[in-house]
Amino acid sequence: MNGLILLAAVVILVCLLLNKIAAKMGLPMLLAFILLGMLFGTDGLFKIPFDDFELAETICSFALIFIMFYGGFGTNWNAARPVAVKAVLLSTLGVALTALATGLFCFWVLHFAFWESMLVGAVVSSTDAASVFSILRSKRLNLKDNTASMLEVESGSNDPCSYMLTVIILSVMNGQSSGSALFWMIAAQFVFGALWGLLTAWVAGWVLDHVRFPTDGFDTIFVFSMALISYAGANALGGNGYLSAYVAGILLGNRPFPHKKAMVHFFDGLTGLMQMLIFFLLGLLSFPSQLPKVALSALAISLFLTFAARPLAVFAVLLPFRCPLNQKLLVSWAGLRGAASIVFAIVATVHPAYMKQDVFHIVFFIVLFSIGLQGTLLAKVARSLKTIDRNSDILKTFSDYSEELPIQFLSLSVQAPHPWIGHKVREIELLPKLLLVLVVREGQRIVPTGETLLQEGDEVVLSALLPENNTEGCLIERTVEKESGLCGKALSEIRLGENKLAVLVRRGGQVILPDGNTVLQEGDVLVLSQP
Repeated sequence: MNGLILLAAVVILVCLLLNKIAAKMGLPMLLAFILLGMLFGTDGLFKIPFDDFELAETICSFALIFIMFYGGFGTNWNAARPVAVKAVLLSTLGVALTALATGLFCFWVLHFAFWESMLVGAVVSSTDAASVFSILRSKRLNLKDNTASMLEVESGSNDPCSYMLTVIILSVMNGQSSGSALFWMIAAQFVFGALWGLLTAWVAGWVLDHVRFPTDGFDTIFVFSMALISYAGANALGGNGYLSAYVAGILLGNRPFPHKKAMVHFFDGLTGLMQMLIFFLLGLLSFPSQLPKVALSALAISLFLTFAARPLAVFAVLLPFRCPLNQKLLVSWAGLRGAASIVFAIVATVHPAYMKQDVFHIVFFIVLFSIGLQGTLLAKVARSLKTIDRNSDILKTFSDYSEELPIQFLSLSVQAPHPWIGHKVREIELLPKLLLVLVVREGQRIVPTGETLLQEGDEVVLSALLPENNTEGCLIERTVEKESGLCGKALSEIRLGENKLAVLVRRGGQVILPDGNTVLQEGDVLVLSQP
């Protein structure tokens, strides 16, 4: 057990190091994670035996829930709304066209069995949200004509459609689905998946707005559990769990609620860990010695998918919208295949349907080709097509973006005999460049007007501009001990030293903003400010 824990820690640390190295070399970090897994695998340097596809499917499906959820949670709907119709068509009709074209290529050119051909097309038909998001963010690659938002919504929402096609084709191959059953399966996947995601988001939003959790961080744990419920509940109803997780994520991520910033940081880190886990595990699961056997057919599919099937689907879907040619070319190139495709290939591998082809390693090769070629050259292709917008910030297309504004907030409690009690906001004289921006009364947040009457027990929040230059002082702590001679004395009686000011007193769990009449007690922690 200790050895496994140590190995997991080492792998995570190496992944973090590779993230830095890959960024400097201009390589997608996810490619580095796959190669690391291959290095540790059975055919690699460390030769760790691992060929449990069922366990890998369980782990990767679990990780994919959070990638899908955060794909929606991190999408800024206001930025995405102008291109939502295009993106949704790309994630549905575009996926179907890509799957059909690729499947027919495998059938007619490579002479795969018909349903195996369709299965390969379905598995690789979606673009990968993790790959697209990581490249857009790491390269700060903002694109003209809302192209970045289009790619984000498409890549975040097209995995459910690809998964549905994969499941349907596997059912047909196993002789389990009639025409009516297929129709019901398709309808249930979309309807129950979307409705359960909507319900989950509504319940989660209501709880976050009305329930005060006793401990900081419990609200994040609650949302974590709701992401799991969004997937599991939809699956139990026969719906598409990944679609449900994405819908719940995008609805929750685009509404305000307390402590959202901390929650974003948590899910950002969690999703990064899930990406490391999936790509490392997939590399570990692969047998590089098997790749030469599928190399010719997999390379042919990769080239057809990149230069024919994907562009055909993109141009067909975007044709009615009269999009610029360079935008359609860039969207075609940005169709990276990634974790979802390999996870769906694992689903196909563990399914009882008979397959002659090594679907897993074929798809694994395609993903390596896609991330290695398309991911590496995405920024260069965008520059060559003159689609980069240098007057905007790509991070604004994500819901976790916050502008770095020169402002800070101060909070104070209005307790008796505070002179503000019983006065309206317009009657209070504040220092220049201070603004009273919020009143918290018995847990209720009130945006004040000039007529707002302050009451005893209110918590008020003031805003002020940050200094333009780095004029912050240094804070030091001093514990009040019995023999220090400070116990029982008021601050006005104490000489703290030149250019020192008492700014805070911590007494047990209580925080006191001191004045000259504050009497120090043994054990107090006195916080002093000095230049």
